[in-house]
Amino acid sequence: MLDLFPIVVLLPLLGFLHNGLLKDRIPHRFAGAIGTLAVFIPFLITLGAFNEFNPMERTAPHLVPVFDWIVIGDFKTSFGYQIDQLSLYMTLIITGIGSLIHLYSMGYMKGNKGYNRFFAYLNLFIFCMLNLVLSDNLVLTFLGWEGVGLASYLLIGFDYDKSSAAEAGMKAFILNRIGDVGFILGTGFLFWLGGSLQYLTLQTNLQELGAFSEYANLVALFFFIAAMGKSAQIPLYVWLPDAMAGPTPVSALIHAATMVTAGVFLIVRLNFVFLLAPDTSFFIACIGALTALFAATIGVLQNDIKKILAYSTVSQLGFMFLAMGSMSYVAGLFHLMTHAFFKALLFLGAGSVIHALHHEQNIKHMGKLFGKIKTTSITFLLGTLAIAGFFPFAGFFSKDLILEKTYTYGAFGSILWTVGVVAAFFTSFYMFRLVFVVFFGKDNIDPHHKVHESPWTMTLPLILLAVGAVFAGFLQTPHFFLHIDTLERYFAPVLERGFQLAGQSGTLVEHSELAHDVEFSLAAFSVVIASIGLLLAYFLYQRKQSQILEEHTGFRKILFHKYYIDEIYDIIFVKPYVFVSKIVAYHFDTKVLDRFFLGIGGSFGVIANGLRRLQSGFIGDYALYVVLGTFCILAYLLTRGV
Repeated sequence: MLDLFPIVVLLPLLGFLHNGLLKDRIPHRFAGAIGTLAVFIPFLITLGAFNEFNPMERTAPHLVPVFDWIVIGDFKTSFGYQIDQLSLYMTLIITGIGSLIHLYSMGYMKGNKGYNRFFAYLNLFIFCMLNLVLSDNLVLTFLGWEGVGLASYLLIGFDYDKSSAAEAGMKAFILNRIGDVGFILGTGFLFWLGGSLQYLTLQTNLQELGAFSEYANLVALFFFIAAMGKSAQIPLYVWLPDAMAGPTPVSALIHAATMVTAGVFLIVRLNFVFLLAPDTSFFIACIGALTALFAATIGVLQNDIKKILAYSTVSQLGFMFLAMGSMSYVAGLFHLMTHAFFKALLFLGAGSVIHALHHEQNIKHMGKLFGKIKTTSITFLLGTLAIAGFFPFAGFFSKDLILEKTYTYGAFGSILWTVGVVAAFFTSFYMFRLVFVVFFGKDNIDPHHKVHESPWTMTLPLILLAVGAVFAGFLQTPHFFLHIDTLERYFAPVLERGFQLAGQSGTLVEHSELAHDVEFSLAAFSVVIASIGLLLAYFLYQRKQSQILEEHTGFRKILFHKYYIDEIYDIIFVKPYVFVSKIVAYHFDTKVLDRFFLGIGGSFGVIANGLRRLQSGFIGDYALYVVLGTFCILAYLLTRGV
């Protein structure tokens, strides 16, 4: 089964080629079925690989070489895959959640003229993401890394006739290129220091290179810059909310299971670098905590249902990076998985609401939907309880684990924990604000809109994702509860060498042990905080249906305009760049470069016009040239004394 793993990557590629090349020749249903099966079959193969690989034991990584890719002198990079606990985990999430989103898209995109093209792009996205997480070397990872950037550009700008979609796709593409500079620099440093780009070889070489710890912080910083772009951390987060310009299934795919998790995956895959970089790790934790709080506050006053969820994604990614920075990789990966369930559920639920209201996205034009679209309403409520961190939903266990590990992380752990708790409060508040306004609030729906529940292809994925949002958290529970540490044991083989190397070098920051009563108190406090957010949202938006917070004055105006970050970037970066570009284009280019090269061309024209006069076509002129030539030769010879 493991040797057949290239099929997992090949099938989405074939689906992309089939639906892309034959997009004008095949019926929509057939294209949707092909696209969905191209992702669902790899999910089944990955499930089967668990039985053969036995990932709960300390099984060595299984390498599947496909072919030698780049061979230049001593440098050799293969096109091959590394099957281990981490890559299996990520592949299951990508193909499992991805296949549900494909199924959902069959109903959501029905009637769209670009239906077949849409499924081709979705399959391309999955193909690139699988290459990213399954590759056994940094070059192939970078190929997948760039591939998901291309696919996201195509999907976000899917409705390319809309200027907003085209601009959002370009914004995502450009901002991610900034982060990619860090990936390239980090890769170059690792090859220079480790002599290889294959992960297993790098681990061995760097373990033998005692001096690597001197460069570890710099190398880790470069890769974190790359992660900032893909996983939308401050200051490169601004592309993600604008990515809502794409169809809703695109938002679910990008935000839940694929592109935005790439940065988290990269840090875990290179844990043997980041564990030797405590300074960079602390910086990552600070950026993660700040991003979690910053994005959560913005979500409080947004009115676009998809924009609220977009800032929620940025905030939840901040929690994951808070875990990465505190070297709690299992906690971060745990939240990555639970977030994939409840965020896909929330986005697809939002898509079902939008579908029911004929593409209305402003929550002020919604209300009283709970009795009209029951399946969507109930599943969306379950997803909200999960993201808010209520017991016993999945988000409670994963977010609580991150906050617990943060609390015990070094001297500043309590400060980072406080920031995380405040971010959790805002998460609960803005999500229940959304729920109360959309499903229980005053009916502001356009009377011309006939509200209807979505078809089964859309509601079935909602139900399955809701099951995951409710029960997935039981894979890793606190000591005071059931004390199930499935994921700790599962990821141990991937992380143990990095922790050993960090311990030997003295760079490992140990987490202090918590007494069970303290652990219980921290978990209880986080639930209390989430409850306060719920109650406040209920009091303001359900009981009183207050418009107080909707009056955008003072600081509320700043929040509503997202701290004016886009405007600030426009003033600092975009306008100066455009100004300099205009100077170069209209002055230096036209008045200097153009005149210089046109002058060269003109001078050759003058010379050519002069020489052309010598060829008049008259025999007398040519005879004269012969006489003059003979006279010149004789004069030359006489002057030389010949």
